[in-house]
Amino acid sequence: MNKKKFVFNKQLLIPLAALLALAIFNLIVDPSFFKITLGENSTGDPVLNGYLITILDYGSELAILAIGMTLVTAASGGQDISVGATIAIAGSVILRVLCGRDSRPETLQAPIIVAFLVACVVAMCFGAFNGVLVAYFKIPPMVATLILFTAGRSIAAWINNNELPIISEKSFGYFGGYIPGVPIPTPFFIAIACVIIIMLVLKFTTLGLYTQSVGINESSSRLNGINPQFIKFLTFVILGLCVAVAGLIKVSRLSTINYSVIAKDIEMDAILAVALGGNALSGGKFNMTASILGAYVIQFLTTTLYKMNVNSDALSAYKAVVVIILVVLSTPVVRKKLSQVWGMMVPKKKEEVA
Repeated sequence: MNKKKFVFNKQLLIPLAALLALAIFNLIVDPSFFKITLGENSTGDPVLNGYLITILDYGSELAILAIGMTLVTAASGGQDISVGATIAIAGSVILRVLCGRDSRPETLQAPIIVAFLVACVVAMCFGAFNGVLVAYFKIPPMVATLILFTAGRSIAAWINNNELPIISEKSFGYFGGYIPGVPIPTPFFIAIACVIIIMLVLKFTTLGLYTQSVGINESSSRLNGINPQFIKFLTFVILGLCVAVAGLIKVSRLSTINYSVIAKDIEMDAILAVALGGNALSGGKFNMTASILGAYVIQFLTTTLYKMNVNSDALSAYKAVVVIILVVLSTPVVRKKLSQVWGMMVPKKKEEVA
C-alpha cells in the first residue's frame, strides 16, 4: 500500500517521466539531438553548442521564474500572468539606468550591479502591487495580475521614452551569454545560485511551511497564528525578485530590448513548469525541486518543437494540450482511479511470480 502511494504521490515522477519520454522520442527521430560540440562564439571564446546546451541555457531563466511562481501558486491558489510584462519593465529599468539620458552611450552611466538592484526594487514593488490586490483586496490572482499583463509592456516602453537603448559594453553580455573562458552558458550558473538560495531559505526558515499552510487552509493557518495576507503578499514580492533576475538575463542576451516581444508568453511556461512538477494549481503543498525540473522539461519540449520546424505561433497550442493533460492527471479523481488500477495490477504480478 505504501509503495502505491509512493508511485502516485511522488511529484518527481511526473517531470522525470516526461523527460524520459522526450529523450526517447528525440533519440528515435534524430539521435544528433544529443550531440554537443565545442566551438567559438563571436568573440573567439570556446563555447559548447548543441540542443542540450540550448535547453540548459533558456531553461535556466524559466527555472528561476518557476521558483517564484511555485510559491505564489502554493499560497494563493492562483497564478501571476503578468510575469512576461514585468520582465519587460525590469529589463527596461536596467537599460535606463545603464544608458542614462543617452540611448546609445559609449560607456555605461552606472555600474551593472546598481542597475540590477534598482530593477530588483522596481520588480518587487510591482510584485507587491499584485500581492496587495490578491492578499488584502481578495481579488483572484489571474484577475489582479491582468492589470500589469495589459499595461506592463507600455510601462516598459514609457520608461525609455519608446526608444530602443543599446549597450555596447561587452561585459554586460556575460549575464545572458558566456563568461570568457567558460564554455557553459552563464544563465545556468545564475539559476544554480537562485536554487541554492531558495533551498536554504526553505530549509532554515518557516516560509515553506507557512506557504503550504495558507494554501491548504487559510482559516486554520490564521487560527495557528499565521498571517495569511502577509504570506501571500510575500510570495508575490519574491516572484518579483525572480522576475528581476530573469529580466537581467533577457536584456543581456541582446544588449537591448524589444518591448512587445521580450519574454512573450513566458508566464505560460512558468505555470506549466509548476503544473508539470505535480504541484496542485489550486494551492497547498509544493515541491520546489519538481518545479525546477519541470522548467527544464518545458524547455526540452519547446526545443524539440522548434527542431521539428513547428511554427512559433503554434507553440502555445501544443503547450496548451500539455496543460490540459497535466491538469486532468493532477485532479484527485484521476489520481484515485490510477491508484486503483495500480492496485489491481500489483497483485496480478505477485500471483504470476508465485
